Amino acid sequence: MPHSPDTTGLTLDGQQQQARDWFEALRDRICAEFEAIEREAGSDAAFAYTAWQRDDPDGQPGGGGVRGMMKGKIFEKVGVNVSTVGGTFNPDFAASINGAAEDPSFLATGISLVAHMANPHVPAVHMNTRFLTTTKKWFGGGADLNPPLPKQEDTDGFHARLRAACSPYGPDVYERYAKWAEDYFYIPHRAVHRGVGGIFYDHLEADSAAQFDRNFEFSRDVGEAFLDVYPAIVRRRMNEPWNEADRQQMLEWRGRYAEFNLLYDRGTLFGLKTGGNIDAILMSLPPEARWT
Repeated sequence: MPHSPDTTGLTLDGQQQQARDWFEALRDRICAEFEAIEREAGSDAAFAYTAWQRDDPDGQPGGGGVRGMMKGKIFEKVGVNVSTVGGTFNPDFAASINGAAEDPSFLATGISLVAHMANPHVPAVHMNTRFLTTTKKWFGGGADLNPPLPKQEDTDGFHARLRAACSPYGPDVYERYAKWAEDYFYIPHRAVHRGVGGIFYDHLEADSAAQFDRNFEFSRDVGEAFLDVYPAIVRRRMNEPWNEADRQQMLEWRGRYAEFNLLYDRGTLFGLKTGGNIDAILMSLPPEARWT
């Protein structure tokens, strides 16, 4: 069974605990669904969970996380991580974080997921959602689909489900966050997008109780949308035949994915700058890739 991150040395308020509990519960449900897909394929693959702890730069305990990893018949490599960390930012990094320039203290709790698939017809995927506290409080996150061999049906279905999740929060929410994802998941030196998009959002304020309730509900809806749509796409594609040319195209596409995550991804930078677990931070990298 998965563990909960060790938050020794951290004091969580009610909102932070509520968010942490949700992220961990979502992790449990996602991992159970992915293992169920492996069972359907005749595999006994299961997640292995590794707990880690973080020390703040001043030597004080700074929380920790749990890295969940599975390598199976359908999921060539999938990582589902949860963490709850806190302490103080490095002063130079603090200047780039919302609400941390005046006071570098922070607490962050969240879930992050990346799946790389064995069948090139099954799209890879990324999802994360998080709650951060500095002198400000806010939610951020998103989900995006990354197919080596894009299928319009999958792309349309993924975006339709995210649109439905966004629609209760305003008529333009999906369009704004889809455009944000389009701009963010872009590889400038290749002049290509990382995948077929999704949504990306950040700095959804939670300084008041009403803001917290609304934006926490939105983040939960994003998590539910992912859990609803992505396993359906996997089941639709996981038994499709593929050839070596398909796999080579997937490996080359994975090289682009790795370039983005190492050069441009904010989550990677945040983890490295805050003393996170290296294996958990870099779990997003594919097990194999190819550069021509």
